[in-house]
Amino acid sequence: MTVTTTESAYWKGVRDGAPFILVVAPFALLFGVVATETGLNVWETLAFSVVVIAGAAQFTALQLMQENAPTVIVLASALAVNLRMAMYSASLTPHLGATPIWQRALAAYVMVDQSYACSILAYERNQQWTPAQKMAFYFGAVTPVIPVWYAMTVVGALIGSAMPAGLALDFAVPITFIAMIAPALRTVAHIAAALASVILALLFAFVPFNLGLIIAGIGGMMVGAQVELWMSRRMPA
Repeated sequence: MTVTTTESAYWKGVRDGAPFILVVAPFALLFGVVATETGLNVWETLAFSVVVIAGAAQFTALQLMQENAPTVIVLASALAVNLRMAMYSASLTPHLGATPIWQRALAAYVMVDQSYACSILAYERNQQWTPAQKMAFYFGAVTPVIPVWYAMTVVGALIGSAMPAGLALDFAVPITFIAMIAPALRTVAHIAAALASVILALLFAFVPFNLGLIIAGIGGMMVGAQVELWMSRRMPA
C-alpha cells in the first residue's frame, strides 16, 4: 500500500508493529510475575511499567533487587541498559526533529526497541516521507505494543506465583531482541559489535550484579566504532 497521507502512514505503522504483540505479551506477562515474586504489589508493578516502559531495564532492576544490590547499583545498571535509547533518539532526530516538541516528547516516552526498529527501517525504505508522516508511522508502530505491555503486566502481577513453572515465558526476552537486532546487522561494524558484545558477556559473566552485561555493551560499541573507523579509512578518497 502506498503511503500518501499521515493517516495512511499511521495505519502502516500499526500493521508493521502488530506482530511484536506475539513477543511483547509474554514478555510483559513474565515481568508481572517476576515483579510480584520480588515483592511488588499489583499497583507498584503497573506503575513500574507505566513510568519506565523499558522491559530490559525493568528486568535488570528486579534481578538486582532480588540480589539485594545497593540502590545506586540498581539505578546505575538500569540507566546503563537504557542508554541505548539515547542512541535511538540520535538516530531518529534527522527524521523527526522537525516535528512539534510535544510530539517528540510523547515519542520519547513511548520509545521502545520495537517502535525504533520498525520506524528506522521504514524511514530508510521511504525517504520521501515528510516528518509528519514519519511521526505518524512511529506512533502507529507503538499503538499495538504499549497497551499490551500495560495490560499483560497487570495480568502477570495478578497471576503471580500461580504461573506454571513449565510455561517458560522467558523465551520472549531473547526472541524479542533477536528479531530486532538481526535485520539491523547490515555492515561489518554492526556484526563486529554484536560478536564482541556476546564474547565479552560470556567472559565477564562472573562479575556480580550483572555488571558484566554493561561491560559487554560498552565493549561492543567500542569495537563497532573502531571497525567503522577502520573501514572508512580503507575506502578510497
